[in-house]
Amino acid sequence: MKSYTQYLWFETKNRQEFINITSQVQEAVKKSQVKEGLCLVNAMHITSSVFINDDEAGLHMDFSSWLEELAPYGRDKYLHNSSGEDNGDAHLKRTIMGREVVIAVTAGKLDFGPWEEIFYGEFDGQRKKRVLIKIIGE
Repeated sequence: MKSYTQYLWFETKNRQEFINITSQVQEAVKKSQVKEGLCLVNAMHITSSVFINDDEAGLHMDFSSWLEELAPYGRDKYLHNSSGEDNGDAHLKRTIMGREVVIAVTAGKLDFGPWEEIFYGEFDGQRKKRVLIKIIGE
């Protein structure tokens, strides 16, 4: 069995962003030379997320609006922020959107359903963060 590890690094301009990382993950699968296996992609920070969905601008705006309704930004809204932090909302948003995805690798490619793409979701940006890609298989 083969194993391959790669990291992606992000430093977003905005506090909250969604970045399509599908091509970067597919390139890692190609480098791994795994033809049949699994690809794990996970955010290595507790205020960011990796998820699969459609790459459609309106949907991304809907995600942002929905998340802000569920966990609005605010220094005085969360007990977590009483320790000098201001990102209590970002921890909750990450929990809602998820930590990681696992995608089947078939014939050396990510095996997606229609319209599926991989996204990095940032909820407390403007600082350097990483995503792990781990591919295993034959």
